[in-house]
Amino acid sequence: MIQNMFKYVKHLAYPVNITKKDLKMAKLIVTQFGGPAGELGACLRYFSQKFTMPDEMGRALLNDIATEEMGHMEMVSTMVYQLMKNATIDEIKAAGLEQYYTEHNKGVYPQDANGVPFDAKTFAVTADPLTDLSEDMAAEQKARSAYENLIDLATDPAVIEPLLFLRQREVVHFNRFKALYDYYEKLGY
Repeated sequence: MIQNMFKYVKHLAYPVNITKKDLKMAKLIVTQFGGPAGELGACLRYFSQKFTMPDEMGRALLNDIATEEMGHMEMVSTMVYQLMKNATIDEIKAAGLEQYYTEHNKGVYPQDANGVPFDAKTFAVTADPLTDLSEDMAAEQKARSAYENLIDLATDPAVIEPLLFLRQREVVHFNRFKALYDYYEKLGY
């Protein structure tokens, strides 16, 4: 019998309901989908690293957080989509999104705020639990900083609220990775 590993729940971890177009904000927020500190990289990093964690506790933690990062990708992508929805060609040009539009129209594509596409080279998998968990903690801190910077730039409460939620989840993930790191360090890994 095949069991499903994932159960898709058809609602976001935190509601996103942006009604005001803001293409410049969309151009910035997309970095948290495909940028070096974004959710796609986090998901793939933790999913890949889980296989060489020394016990089920570590594998389960990395799998749980990798799965949550998929939900964060969906939130960020929803934000970008809603910020760009119904944009005219003139608005796209005014926001400096001609190159993006040429390749992707108004689709959500994993890249950073500068237009650099996602690259798996932004993360490492070493098979050393302490090294990988150190990278994971640093990744969560970088993502937290990026969310804080986006919050500083945002003016619409409908944008700020989900960014605050995502920022807080980075703090939670950091603390969970730190606890696992400390546990493995005491065991001598």
